[in-house]
Order: sequence, then structure tokens, then C-alpha cells
Amino acid sequence: MIPLAASGAPSVVTQMFGSGLIGVREGLESGIVVMILIAFAVKSGRRDALKWIWAGVGVALALMIGTFLIIQFGTSTVSSLAAELIAGIASIVAVVIVTFMVLWMRKASASISGELKSGLSTAMAAGPAAVMGLAFLAVGREGLETALLMVGYAESSSNGPWPLLGLLLGILVAVVLTVLLYRGAVRIDFARFFYYTGLFLIVVAAGIAGYGVHALQVYGWLPGLHNIAFDITSWYDQSAWYGEVLQGIFNFRPEPTRLQVIVWVAYVAIVGTLFVMRGRSPKRAGPAPSTKSDSLSVSS
Repeated sequence: MIPLAASGAPSVVTQMFGSGLIGVREGLESGIVVMILIAFAVKSGRRDALKWIWAGVGVALALMIGTFLIIQFGTSTVSSLAAELIAGIASIVAVVIVTFMVLWMRKASASISGELKSGLSTAMAAGPAAVMGLAFLAVGREGLETALLMVGYAESSSNGPWPLLGLLLGILVAVVLTVLLYRGAVRIDFARFFYYTGLFLIVVAAGIAGYGVHALQVYGWLPGLHNIAFDITSWYDQSAWYGEVLQGIFNFRPEPTRLQVIVWVAYVAIVGTLFVMRGRSPKRAGPAPSTKSDSLSVSS
């Protein structure tokens, strides 16, 4: 059987799949925020505020796309060594911000609906600029997180715009789901959805951390570039479909350095534990079986 990689398809598919899944997860999270804001404005009799909400959303979306394009193409005019330094620093910054946002959402999801409604009520009293600013900040932080998550695709993005296309398609799917949710056509167990996709993002972020560590080792800021933890290149084909999948989504390398492995394991263990523990209550552990209808309610 001819490997899928021979036609170049896996590279395209895996880049689109990984970024698309991120787009769905982050897009749905942003969509829920927009859904709450719009529903509250409508039920408050303030339809005039809708255009300013959408204006803020549009600016936030432009920020996300602009940040992604800078990450993807911004290093094309510098030397390869300088590009490694930029990629390494950007990766570490991305991991820090994404970690904060994932842990924050895990803890704050129970009160986010009430906070958004209170904030929008105050903003509508203050004026259009305040409404637009609230929508921008509420959606923009998700957009920035989305763009920073795409740092992990910087190394493989030189083949074309596929990561960006996958991201946009994922966001489109999230928009459709949000509309259906708003109209009551579908129901999603939000607790489980955000729990398991949150765990997925932690693994993705661990791969970005490992990618950043390797980039800084290449540049010389971190030691141990030649201290290889293990080498499975004798039987692991990185150009095969499974190699493309693991590299495209999780930044897996068949010959990681010891420091990369240490950072990856430590990150998953520490952040994963914090993520699970922040969702626990004294009476119940693990993801709640409910759909979080209270915390994500759009009723006034």
C-alpha cells in the first residue's frame, strides 16, 4: 500500500485537522460568550446594542487572524537562527497564556454568564463604545489564545495556508453550532465538552512547550541540544501518516532531547492535575454530568 504521505495529503489533512479542532473548541467557547451577550441585549429590549457587540466581535476576529499571520509568516524574512529564537520565545509565551486561559475558564465557567450580563448592563448604560469594548475583550482573549495555540504549527506552515484554512473551517463549524444552540436545535453537554477539549489543549500546549525548548536549544539559550532522550527513527517514519498526525497536532519528534521530555512530562503532570482539581467540588469530583445550563444560560 502506498503511504498517504507520498501524495502530500497527510501534511495538508493533519495541519487542517489539528488547527480545525482548535478552531471548533475556541470558536464554540467564544460563541457561547457572544450568545450570552446577544440574548441579554435582546431580552433587555436593547437591540440597538447588537451592532456594537458585533463590531467588537469583528475587531477581535481581526486581531486573531492578524496575530496568526504574524506568527505564521513573520519569521520568513529573518535568518534561520533568528527564526528559531523568535519561535522559541513565542512558544513559551503562548504556553504561559494558554495555560492561564485554560485554567481560568475551568474555574470561571460557573459564573461567566452572570459576569457577562452584569458587564453588558453597565456597558449599555455607558454607551456604544463600552459595549463594543466589552464584546472585544470577552471574545478577544479567546481569539488571542487561539492564535497563540497556532504557534505549534509554525514549523510545518511553510507548505501553504492549510493551518489557517483549517482554523477558519473549525471556527465556521463553531459558528453553526452556536446558532443551533441559540435556537435550541441542539444540546451539548458543555461540562464534558470543555473538560475533554481542555485536556486536549493541555497536551497540545505541552507539545508547543517542547517545540519552544528545542528552538531555544538550537539557538543556544538552553543546554542539552545533543543530549537525546531516545531515538526511534530506525522504525518510526515521520513522513508516514502517523508521523504527520503526531507532528502536525502534538509536535512529536522521534528524537527529542532530554530537556524536551522533562518539560513535556512536567507540564502535562502539573497543569493536568491543576486543571482536574480546579473543577472538583468537596462533594463531587471530575467533570459534572450536567450541561452547565445554569452557568451558560442565556435567559435574562
